[in-house]
Amino acid sequence: MIKIAMHTTIITLHKEGISDRKISKLTHTHRSTVKKIIMRYKKDKIEFPVPRKITSSIEGWHPDIVELLSTKLSVVRILEELRLRGFNPSYQALSAYIRKHNIKQNTCIRLHTEAGEEAQVDFGDVGRQYDPAEKLRKAYVFNMRLSYSRMDYYEVVFDQKVPTWIQCHINAFSFFGGAPKLVKLDNLKSGVIDANYYEPVFQKEYKRMADHYGCLLSPCRPYQPQEKGKVESGIKYVKNNFFAGRKFSNNHEMNTQLDKWVKRANDRIHGTTKTKPSDLFASSEMPALIKLPTTNFDMSSWHYRKVSRDCHVTLDKNYYSVPNKYASQKVMASLSSHLVKIFINDAPIATHTRAKGHGIFTTDTNHYGKYDKKCPGFKEYDTECQEGMQKIGNNSSKLLENIKQEHKDWHRAARGIIKLRKLYSDEVIDLACLRALHYGLTTYSKVKKILESNSYNLPLGEFKVGGEHANVA
Repeated sequence: MIKIAMHTTIITLHKEGISDRKISKLTHTHRSTVKKIIMRYKKDKIEFPVPRKITSSIEGWHPDIVELLSTKLSVVRILEELRLRGFNPSYQALSAYIRKHNIKQNTCIRLHTEAGEEAQVDFGDVGRQYDPAEKLRKAYVFNMRLSYSRMDYYEVVFDQKVPTWIQCHINAFSFFGGAPKLVKLDNLKSGVIDANYYEPVFQKEYKRMADHYGCLLSPCRPYQPQEKGKVESGIKYVKNNFFAGRKFSNNHEMNTQLDKWVKRANDRIHGTTKTKPSDLFASSEMPALIKLPTTNFDMSSWHYRKVSRDCHVTLDKNYYSVPNKYASQKVMASLSSHLVKIFINDAPIATHTRAKGHGIFTTDTNHYGKYDKKCPGFKEYDTECQEGMQKIGNNSSKLLENIKQEHKDWHRAARGIIKLRKLYSDEVIDLACLRALHYGLTTYSKVKKILESNSYNLPLGEFKVGGEHANVA
């Protein structure tokens, strides 16, 4: 198209009476073009070029193209579908039209929800801030936004671990005075272990928390951030309008200013709803929320552990027993402020009171089998030793009491005396024990020597402890 300045020059030269041929030479423009411009001027008095508007036939099929793009079809497939509907553009024209209008990137479906139906949650990076210990650390802002009223809850945290993620939800529900029917979240590991679209696997403690409050969990499809666009906007809003350009001298100052800002933010006129979130929340959304349960949710952390050969698992630097049949197997443990619960395949297998301190063993002896308990330290083992000595006779029972007083590892002597029943009768062993009692002997070897020397039948008055015959006794 000829430029406006050249078009004006040609008309000016014509008005001055210069011939078409000479105008063509002066302006270096073809004579036919000069002639057309002059004829249009003579006919319609048009002194400036009028651009021609070329309407593409594809524009009439714009809604169909948007619809087909929303189903993630390629340009080739869209072309095939359009031909089935009666429109047959070229591949190049259709591809150019989609690129020109940037249709694929600029189109999405707006999702609407009823009051109390949905809340969206997410973390946002807000740089380094002061933590409660007044140390500068990487910080995140948690946002829960109610989808209907756009009422916001914000909280600054310093990690994205499961306990922090859950506690933020609990704090948000308390702030709103109720829970939504559904929580829309991203596929972060604190909430979703396996982002399977058809059957997502949630972090168990997070799922327990949702069940406690009666709300459902709904993770977004991977790479579809627009499905939680409301909370994305909430994160962007707090970062740009509160954290941007502000510096805080300590953690208390940051939280105090954030609380004041959140109140003002919830009292502003929202750009989409054209209503204050606080007003819409009070009038419609708050009555529709699920009422909070009367009991607080028991915050627990979940850990995967392998049971050691001694039938214990290590949790928070302490040790807790499980039934011996699960030795060397992998289990899952729930660690709350007061209890430790251990599961295998979601079935509980052990419960203990949480130990205070470090290096403490909490052992339930019932977790060991019948034969595992046949060792010192178990009541069953002690009882077996005592019953064995009682079967021999009264003197052996009395000797056992003396042995306990003299020896910490009294089981050794008791087991040795009981084993002598394989060689001697109970009556003879009991007489030997009587002689040992008389002379104050409390060792297995002395009882055995009395039996081997057949001195158990000798009168007791002939020997004295420590005397010349003490070595025989």
